[in-house]
Amino acid sequence: MRAPMSDFILHPQLLADCQQLGRLTATHLLLHRNAALPWLILVPETDLSNLLDLPSAQREAVLADCKRVSDTLTGTLGYPRVNVAWIGNLVPQLHIHVIGRRPGDPCWPKPVWGHLELVAAYSAGEVERIRAAILGD
Repeated sequence: MRAPMSDFILHPQLLADCQQLGRLTATHLLLHRNAALPWLILVPETDLSNLLDLPSAQREAVLADCKRVSDTLTGTLGYPRVNVAWIGNLVPQLHIHVIGRRPGDPCWPKPVWGHLELVAAYSAGEVERIRAAILGD
């Protein structure tokens, strides 16, 4: 895996839409501000825009971070389904969406994109609980 990029900057739209929770092994961990669903975003430090183009060691580390977040959503937070996507149509910086889903959530069974109309805010305590659950501290 490559060393962190000293000039790495998160895309302004990600910063506007998300709260920064910290760092995992290979990615920056963000939480989407809309608390209607547990929607986490992982951002690797790279200039590449496609996950599959990452060098294999970095790709495997990024996927391990995705697995860690997915396991937290299913195991600790009790979401039976996890949706994972790296779309990048609006934000060109490579980022991976990892979203906890369950029957009866505001979009179920549709995808969240274009169907999430409910807007809810996290309390500081909820943000900290999610951060601690994933980062383990």
